[in-house]
Amino acid sequence: MFRGVSRSGLLPVLLFSILGFFTMGYHPGAEDDGVYLAAVKARLNPALFPHDALFFNLQMRASVFDNWMAHFIRASGLSIAGAELLWQFISIVLILWACWNILCRLFDDTAVRWAGTAAVSAMLTLPVAGTALYIADPYLHPRNIATGLILLAVARILHARRLQALPLLAGAMLLHPMMGAFGVSFCLILSLTLHTPFPQRIQAWRGRLAQRQAAAPVAALVPLGWIFEPPSSAWVEAMRSRHWFWLYQWSWYEWLGALGPLILFWLTARVAARRGEHALARFATAVLLYGVFQQFVAFIVCGQQSRLALATLEPMRFLHLVYVFMVLIAGALLGRHVLRERIVRWAVFLLLANGAMYAAQRQLFSATPHIEFPGPSANPWLQAFDWVHMNTSQDAYFALGPRYMAEPGEDMHSFRALAERSTLADAIKDGSVVSKAPELARVWQSQVAAQNGWKSFRLSDFERLRTAFGVDWVLVDFPPPHGLPCPWHNPRLSVCRIP
Repeated sequence: MFRGVSRSGLLPVLLFSILGFFTMGYHPGAEDDGVYLAAVKARLNPALFPHDALFFNLQMRASVFDNWMAHFIRASGLSIAGAELLWQFISIVLILWACWNILCRLFDDTAVRWAGTAAVSAMLTLPVAGTALYIADPYLHPRNIATGLILLAVARILHARRLQALPLLAGAMLLHPMMGAFGVSFCLILSLTLHTPFPQRIQAWRGRLAQRQAAAPVAALVPLGWIFEPPSSAWVEAMRSRHWFWLYQWSWYEWLGALGPLILFWLTARVAARRGEHALARFATAVLLYGVFQQFVAFIVCGQQSRLALATLEPMRFLHLVYVFMVLIAGALLGRHVLRERIVRWAVFLLLANGAMYAAQRQLFSATPHIEFPGPSANPWLQAFDWVHMNTSQDAYFALGPRYMAEPGEDMHSFRALAERSTLADAIKDGSVVSKAPELARVWQSQVAAQNGWKSFRLSDFERLRTAFGVDWVLVDFPPPHGLPCPWHNPRLSVCRIP
């Protein structure tokens, strides 16, 4: 596809993409995918979600992801589930293909390149400090594709094909503006690092770099004028529940996770320079400068209590790229100094790395299959969602309780995205949406407050919801409260009408 791209890595990339996919698992409709999958389905069928579309539409206003996916599904003839699964795998291939090509510029040994690629493959669901991010999500998220495009842009810059990086970065910005902005930031620093005599003149362009970097956050603010408006109490309530926005309240181990990688890159740059590995030294220096600069920006942004909304730009998510590069370089160095070409060592490494990450994901999604392929599910919550989808009208309006996604066995699956029916706001995922869409704050607060005490609700409480919001269906525990007619149930849940 590009000049200078190594094709010798195609086989390991495909092998490790498959291994990475089965290690990380696949959970469509879970966590953030509750927003993105619902948005795609609404694009394909505008009659869906007549009561609550704003809880995903407003967050999607800065991204083309939902529109692009809807066009792809129509053009390809694939089902929504099939298209999502296909692009999830493609995004993993993009990430690992880019990692391989980055390693081709930093290391000469093929086994070392394999080791770095294998490490990223195993660690796709590694948490990133206190940012509530993984390196890649176990469902189709625009951040996954954007990450692949950003890493490909980094590879093009390393291969001295800077112009080829521009469309890749533009695509990342369109899919995920925040991550795209971080990608532009890093690529600018990397370009300057690679084309500056090393290390004598770094100080000479540091001021020029800071001036250029300052423009990136400003550009990101253009469609977000609400950031400079006084926050409402309802919006502050939503923000309070999102720990990652409050940088100065992070725990010591989160700070270790934020600053530790920068120290490691400082050491890597020094050691590589002494060994005469100038490509690796420059790359590590670029990551270090990027991290120091972005950390400085985060301190300023998150320290402005008078501009609390600036924290919603989530400046600490710059760590996402740092973690990708940390795993990539650490894996490569492990391959050089430990694994080498010893089959037994490779077997132990792959077993421990992939086994540990697999076990961690099974803990997070313990009540659902590790790979949720399309079809019937044994999970009682997903059974209920499927019945609702098949047996209720598209204008049905449900209530499930403010924290249903945190219920035992629910595994953070979105009713809205999977049942394809409107629901009253929840305190978990919809609260995150409100942090980016403060105009929804009062609606969110009133709907969540109306569901307080959900576990002890009686018929009169459900009737109150119907009167206040127009809710006509509920999903409750089995056996249901007295007086609710329930056309379906399983041993765990009941789907009931409000009379």
